[in-house]
Amino acid sequence: MASSFRKYAKATGQKRYSSDLTDSQWKTIKPYFQADRRRRHDLRRDILDAILLSPKTGCQWRMLPGEFAPWQTVYYYFRRWREEGRLQCLLSALRRTVRREEGREGEPSALIIDCQSVSTSRAGGIASYDAYKNVKGRKRHLAVDTEGLPWNVLVHAAGDHESQWAIQVLAPIRYWTERNKTVFADSAYQGQGEEVENKLGWSLSIVEREDEDSGFSVDPKRSVARTDLQLARRLASTHPRLRTQNRLQRNDGASRAAENRTESARLKIKTAS
Repeated sequence: MASSFRKYAKATGQKRYSSDLTDSQWKTIKPYFQADRRRRHDLRRDILDAILLSPKTGCQWRMLPGEFAPWQTVYYYFRRWREEGRLQCLLSALRRTVRREEGREGEPSALIIDCQSVSTSRAGGIASYDAYKNVKGRKRHLAVDTEGLPWNVLVHAAGDHESQWAIQVLAPIRYWTERNKTVFADSAYQGQGEEVENKLGWSLSIVEREDEDSGFSVDPKRSVARTDLQLARRLASTHPRLRTQNRLQRNDGASRAAENRTESARLKIKTAS
């Protein structure tokens, strides 16, 4: 049954899952793979679609549906492409494509860096305590451009201060782009400007809050990174494998209000830059 459906999907171009590559998407990334080589398993339908399904659904490698290649084969290709840097090369090319479609340069001249503490479950492995935010778990460190496209993601202990990992988050991006950059960050990164300039040749701009009131504030520039972090948190709260790792959830009304505010800030940033 699985084999018959695989042949039918391949012949008709029908998507089996929402994570499957469309024909236009496959056409875009095909040059980055040896797609013309004869293989026992179809590179697109049996391998790439399976790799995309795993992070989309939280499916374990061993639990991949039977219509794909055996999980050992899928994981072999995933690990090989990751170690070769092929996946990172592909992501860089896709980011450039999206930016050019938006009428912008392929490489950004500005980055926004931010961090988020996330609770982990008892089975979440080694965790540490973020005393400032009263969270035991890990931190997601994110560097994005003004379009909200992620350029690097790093996970580390929640007890480590953001400034300890700023260079580690930013340094790999230097090899993926040749443009000099301005990095926008909040006051947690205060004092890192000299190190960023000496090691990367970039400038660090600390963005202050627009008001003195407590609670949510749409800080200029940083709100783009905040939007991506909020999305990651919402995905974690509904992800089959990760839902127990995130106890910091907002109600739908508050989330929609926050999204509206951050989207307004995003549009202002795009216009200003």
